[in-house]
Amino acid sequence: MSLLSDLINLDLSETTEKIIAEYIWIGGSGLDLRSKARTLPGPVTDPSQLPKWNYDGSSTGQAPGEDSEVIIYPQAIFKDPFRRGNNILVMCDAYTPAGEPIPTNKRHAAAKVFSHPDVVAEVPWYGIEQEYTLLQKDINWPLGWPVGGFPGPQGPYYCGAGADKAFGRDIVDSHYKACLYAGINISGINGEVMPGQWEFQVGPSVGISAGDEIWVARYILERITEIADVVLSFDPKPIKGDWNGAGAHTNYSTKSMREDGGYEVILKAIEKLGKKHKEHIAAYGEGNERRLTGRHETADINTFLWGVANRGASIRVGRDTEKAGKGYFEDRRPSSNMDPYVVTSMIADTTILWKP
Repeated sequence: MSLLSDLINLDLSETTEKIIAEYIWIGGSGLDLRSKARTLPGPVTDPSQLPKWNYDGSSTGQAPGEDSEVIIYPQAIFKDPFRRGNNILVMCDAYTPAGEPIPTNKRHAAAKVFSHPDVVAEVPWYGIEQEYTLLQKDINWPLGWPVGGFPGPQGPYYCGAGADKAFGRDIVDSHYKACLYAGINISGINGEVMPGQWEFQVGPSVGISAGDEIWVARYILERITEIADVVLSFDPKPIKGDWNGAGAHTNYSTKSMREDGGYEVILKAIEKLGKKHKEHIAAYGEGNERRLTGRHETADINTFLWGVANRGASIRVGRDTEKAGKGYFEDRRPSSNMDPYVVTSMIADTTILWKP
């Protein structure tokens, strides 16, 4: 008699050319990820080969019951680390039957920014540091924390090792390898300052692919925590008090910034970002005011501040960039629950297209 694990791990290629495609989209909250699977006749290498599909938008908070059909357009393909073989994960965005992007489809507007000739010419690179917190199921309390109590103060947990410092490493490492398998340009992981909190980095990724890769990496992490019976939180300040929040620091450079003389281009870009500070903050994630307090390696939400090697700034420039006279900078304002399509395209729009 086959075990459930045997059936889950069946190699379909032994008996059929057919593959399974898991279509992924963003739900009505703008942060929740939804997915469903369909059978395709054979392997697929490009999103243009995939059929559009639909779902019941009244069940995701994205359409009324009397006109509930939402159409999803395949936009990016990744290898499926759960089913493996030729099976795929498909990142989609959502439209009305008339072809209009629905309000929660932030990818459509981002794609317009990234297809602008001036932006294309600058080849914008992004490296996103996605922080998150692992919670014990049913009690919504960080993994490794005593129930109803607190661990020792922050200090030993950042990049720490040991059963009393690192909680959930099996989940984190599984996610790291699953993302590499999928074809996501994940560049690293580390334990964070607050125990039970971790970070993965994606990039350098060019343009719209940064958003696609972060969303699919989040989806894979949701699936892995589901298997582990652990809750995944992207709340920017999951625990009140003297504990670090969770962000999504966004490292950014353009072709002009990476070339000789790029430091001057970086300074002009930072000046532009300062002039649009309020607009960026408004789009950088829900609940960010609980995180950007001027404490715990943040700048106050109402203050725009930049500095070299300053982790208490809104924008941090690295020492290597200052020394080389070219490179990149880090926008430290985005919260962990930000929409990467919104943040990446907004940075490009402000620094490249906006002419104040």
